[in-house]
Amino acid sequence: MKTRKFLALAVLALGFAFTSNAQKSVMVGGAEMYPNKNIIENAINSKDHTTLVAAVKAADLVTTLQGKGPFTVFAPTNAAFDKLPKGTVGTLLKPENKKKLQTILTYHVVSGKLNSNNIADAIKEGKGKASFKTVSGGTLTAWMKGKDLYISDENGNKAKVTIADVNQSNGVIHVIDAVLLPKK
Repeated sequence: MKTRKFLALAVLALGFAFTSNAQKSVMVGGAEMYPNKNIIENAINSKDHTTLVAAVKAADLVTTLQGKGPFTVFAPTNAAFDKLPKGTVGTLLKPENKKKLQTILTYHVVSGKLNSNNIADAIKEGKGKASFKTVSGGTLTAWMKGKDLYISDENGNKAKVTIADVNQSNGVIHVIDAVLLPKK
């Protein structure tokens, strides 16, 4: 009888430990990002991504990014959007620029779930660089500078990954410090 109780307690403890690890969250923009929530459910809580969330809403991409995925999103912060020329964000949020906004936002999304290890392996395999097709049809290039991961757009602009591997129920987010733009 003691053996059964011990085994039952051990199984319960292991189950609790597994559940705790599976629910581990990451802090982004002062909010916890839970792996059991989707990209939108998490992003709306980040105070560092209010511009991105507003843009996703204006571009009618909320339903897409709540979808099954999986998606890899390179998510620019508010500070990244602030680096754009004055008035750019306001102009892009206008209804008449919806298509252009959709193209820019989906340029930050790659189909599939690519964590930082997957990206690092691809960089190693590519002898220092790895290219990824975006949902918008463009190409992003990943590379390392020391231990830092960078993503470059087709115009040569670069963004540093400041927080990697923010797991979501439908993919992964990598926070970046610049907005990437498709080829002009």
